Amino acid sequence: MFRASLTTALLTLPLQVFAADLYVSAARGDNGAAGTKEAPFKDLDVAASKAKPGDTLHVAAGNYFGVRGKGYIELKEPVTLLGGYDDAFSKRDVLGQPTLIQPTNESAGKSRKPLLTLTSSKKGNLLKVDGFIFDAGARNSYHKAEGKPEGVETGLMLIPPEKSGEDAPTVTEPCLTVETAASAGDVELVNNVFVNCANFAVQAGHKQGTFKIVNNVFVANRMAAIEVYGTGGKKGPKGPTEKDGEVEVANNTILFTWSRVKDFQDMGYGVRVMTNLGYDIHHNIIGGSVFSAVDHTRFNKGEWVKLDKNVFFGSKQSDLTFSEAGNVQLERVKVKDFGDLGLASAQGNQELIPKLPIDKAYLEGYLSASYSEKADYDPNSAANQFREAMGLNKQGKLTTKVSMFANRYPWKEALKLFGAHPEFGAQSPK
Repeated sequence: MFRASLTTALLTLPLQVFAADLYVSAARGDNGAAGTKEAPFKDLDVAASKAKPGDTLHVAAGNYFGVRGKGYIELKEPVTLLGGYDDAFSKRDVLGQPTLIQPTNESAGKSRKPLLTLTSSKKGNLLKVDGFIFDAGARNSYHKAEGKPEGVETGLMLIPPEKSGEDAPTVTEPCLTVETAASAGDVELVNNVFVNCANFAVQAGHKQGTFKIVNNVFVANRMAAIEVYGTGGKKGPKGPTEKDGEVEVANNTILFTWSRVKDFQDMGYGVRVMTNLGYDIHHNIIGGSVFSAVDHTRFNKGEWVKLDKNVFFGSKQSDLTFSEAGNVQLERVKVKDFGDLGLASAQGNQELIPKLPIDKAYLEGYLSASYSEKADYDPNSAANQFREAMGLNKQGKLTTKVSMFANRYPWKEALKLFGAHPEFGAQSPK
């Protein structure tokens, strides 16, 4: 009886009880090793390929961007990734011993994928990413002359299919993404830096569980820093009747989110509230968004959205863009008017400029960023007269100029934003 009872008890234990710890060190690892603390793997991609759901990958300081210089990492199973270790795995310091995913521009010519992708997950699984610096700045292509304010590290970012000199085109994929097929599990993104991401820092599908984005720094990303969208939901005759899951966005510092194109007229959001999800957005610092700090125009129910105790400043259009269900007209709303939008909660938000250790040259360039167009069109030119005689449309030349657009932000400067404010934004990692 005792043996039968013991066997039954063992069979009913959660799989996580048997989860493994794998170790990765770019400095002293070997991909043919056992992946132990004493004999770690060299590449994060190799460790990820051997991991099972619930395993923990301990990753030492260094730069990791895929086996054989591919420039991306894919997780086929949800695991826990912990960065910031020393090479002996005796001490963990996320800021002092940075673990980077920072591929080169050369790798961009070989791959057009996000820096980190979760491709498969199930209900009850957990993906946790804690203590990594995602920097696409070395992979992007930047203009060598245009759009370079004094003192700023790089010039204007070019978007494919354009190229800048001999560089590979910028990869317009998110820095981190959870594919729709992997959206059934839980996710936690904690103590990370997302900088210079060319198309969203975090873009993910989600359903059935919780998606927590807590205590991260986002700087100089394009389109939106955070976009998490529902992938299921029960649909009624007038839209979803139940939420797919819950999203918490808390204690993040989100700065300089750039627009889709260089005329500053499309996208550029700190947080984008998407459909079919509950959102709890609180204690964030969101500044310098080209369009708005928060976008709530995707017809998600206001009663599913909490927007509390955030600090907003410096967005070029508004603190919040808002659209009621069924109304495509966008409203540009300031903090003082949040209370009458029908949200579940909108308390304690502030519009003020906190003292932050922001790169001064970058800030000055952003504040004075401008876009201009000049049309060179002469309807009476000989060429246009000939076109008209031949039944062709007359033509002119449009010259555009921008003083700054999605310039690269130094990742080491972004680290200084942790703990810059005692209550709001990213706090010092513990």
